[in-house]
Amino acid sequence: MRFMFVYYVMTHGGSAQDIHNYARVAKTLGHEVVVYGQSRDSVFPLSKEVESADAVFFIFEWTQVMRYGDRLDLARLIGRVPRERRFVIDCDGAYNEPIAIDGDYNHTTVAASREWMRICHSVSDKVFQPTLHPLRPNVRPFFFHGYDPDWEQPLDSRGKEYAMVYVGHSRFRWGPMSRVLQAMEPIREELGRIALVGHGWDSVPSWAGRMGIEHCFRTDPDYLQKMKAECIGEVPFDQVIQWMGKGIMSPVLYRPLFSHLRMVTCRTFETPAAGTIPVFDLDEQYVTEIYGASATELVLPATDPEEKIRDVFARPEYYGEIVMQIRRRLAERHSYAARLQELVKIVES
Repeated sequence: MRFMFVYYVMTHGGSAQDIHNYARVAKTLGHEVVVYGQSRDSVFPLSKEVESADAVFFIFEWTQVMRYGDRLDLARLIGRVPRERRFVIDCDGAYNEPIAIDGDYNHTTVAASREWMRICHSVSDKVFQPTLHPLRPNVRPFFFHGYDPDWEQPLDSRGKEYAMVYVGHSRFRWGPMSRVLQAMEPIREELGRIALVGHGWDSVPSWAGRMGIEHCFRTDPDYLQKMKAECIGEVPFDQVIQWMGKGIMSPVLYRPLFSHLRMVTCRTFETPAAGTIPVFDLDEQYVTEIYGASATELVLPATDPEEKIRDVFARPEYYGEIVMQIRRRLAERHSYAARLQELVKIVES
């Protein structure tokens, strides 16, 4: 089959890692994955030959600004593809009524929510979200993000450059990140360097003002300085796992909206593959559902979280065995080959 993804690809954010791996795995399985677009120097397979696609998947997330009116001629594009061959994958939970939780939200008004759902309906009547628990009855689960066993790095805490590395942008993530840092604070002097890799940690990105989303990136630079956190700029998608592997520990945390919707993200699957110990600032039931029951030992508890942090650094080999169990589970259930087969079934059904 020939799959086309309608998606604005950024090498330094979003789901670039997933797009790259879908295209790579598709070739080995006798399929083809391309991204709608045209460029001479893109690292992604781009094409505007829409009519030859067996299925066109519209991947909606924060990098896709269609809801605000971008340059993609949506009407002309969908007019070239029969409705039964068009699908929507809502990676941001925007296809819902307005939700506001812990300062995070999907829409600011009911009107905005309804308008976005109207746009989705104009594209397709088949809508998917990367969660096992969609709120709307007409939405079906599909974990767009996946796992590649070839990412896996050796789990060896010796000689690490950092005690903790987090790779990801600060968008709506200051609350979860501050909980992790506060858990580290009582034992901060016992630990090594801390790195936050991504934009928006020590200052609001310059372009956020033009988009009217400065508030999404608010952090506490003074506290970060107190914690001696090194704020490093964004890195390309193919350096994400390498960077996480520079730390003994790497937290897995979501923006509050994603936690509420029980969604998966790129980091859900990338972090366990890096040569680091993932620590989950997530609900235990969710962790069990995705990673298995043994992974709950890596959940940051609400009471005395500093003791869990201390134990992770004291017994990295013990927690490394849990990470190996997680890797086996993810490789079996969430590989890109498995994802592609799911896409085939979606189209055929």
